[in-house]
Amino acid sequence: MYSPAVMDHFHSPRNVGDLPDADGVGNAGNPISGNTIALYLKIAEGTVTDAKFRTFGCAASIAASSMVTEWVIGRTADEAASIENDTIAEALGGLPPTKMHCSAMAADGVRTAIEDYRRRREVDAKAR
Repeated sequence: MYSPAVMDHFHSPRNVGDLPDADGVGNAGNPISGNTIALYLKIAEGTVTDAKFRTFGCAASIAASSMVTEWVIGRTADEAASIENDTIAEALGGLPPTKMHCSAMAADGVRTAIEDYRRRREVDAKAR
């Protein structure tokens, strides 16, 4: 059984889509198992100002992706990069043990997007 929060985020996911001018893009998941996320972040002055996602997967994967976009907006890049899958699962009212990999995928998406953001900033700084 899924919590009401999981079902809400699954039936009405928030922040679905792309950010063509994203400052950081993160991809995570396992295409063999069928769960993948592409997470797009807009970051201004070190703070996440927008987040979008595209997820292919089960209800828990979509809900975790939706929840993580809401969680990161307004947080600093460092705070966002420190997110743990347990934080996402708790915010969703819990996930079955067999679905915790869905919250881990969402957390990995955030971390890889922040890494991409930092890498881009480093390249831009070197180009100056």
